[in-house]
Amino acid sequence: MKMLAIYSIKGGVGKTASAVNLAALASQAGHRVLLWDLDPQAATTFYLRVKPKVRGGVDKLVKGKASFDKVIRTSEMPDLDLLPASFGSREMDHLLEGRKLSRLRRILKPVHDDYDLVILDCPPSISTLSEHVFSSVDALLVPTVPTTLSLRTLEQLREHLDEADHTCPVWPFFTLADRRKKLHLDVMATLNQDWPLMLTTTIPNASAVERMGLERAPITQFARSSPAARAYRSLWRELEQRL
Repeated sequence: MKMLAIYSIKGGVGKTASAVNLAALASQAGHRVLLWDLDPQAATTFYLRVKPKVRGGVDKLVKGKASFDKVIRTSEMPDLDLLPASFGSREMDHLLEGRKLSRLRRILKPVHDDYDLVILDCPPSISTLSEHVFSSVDALLVPTVPTTLSLRTLEQLREHLDEADHTCPVWPFFTLADRRKKLHLDVMATLNQDWPLMLTTTIPNASAVERMGLERAPITQFARSSPAARAYRSLWRELEQRL
């Protein structure tokens, strides 16, 4: 079972859209996928038309006492399941305090053989939860808008991982890119030099991504031929090769 986290210190970078679309494409490719919504805002849970509730409570989940047949919900897509968020997910930081790192991977041990891929949709912060994300996953996928502030937070992430001695690789990729803007073009032309593991696919700033909130579905379901859908398919092919 491989674990990937869609993570960024900065909000508003297309994190949830990327998590939902990549999970859907992975399941369509024949992989058994679990999408874990760790963000108390529960946007991923909303997109997949699941009630934002963790049955038994987040406390039992963290302690390893949850019944996964009640906690994990099926989605409308074959081979794609969801571990939903709830408002109680805001307690994750507190509940993980003092626990050994890699707790998230340990929590999922009972369903290890049920899934080929687990994708974590993470809240935008450096916290106790993020430390457990960093120590649990096989790689961090970092959506990055080609702007100065996004580059700054990407560098802050690298510095933090180095200082904390986390060894998980970082795979940035560009999102919300507008090729009409000179700044975006300049940033996209230079960032590869500093990030050799950067994914080559760029996700455009497209109306189809914004429509996900209305359609409550992955882009590949309601705008299959759109530039954003083609970009996410290309991004998934890159990830599948690395995995």
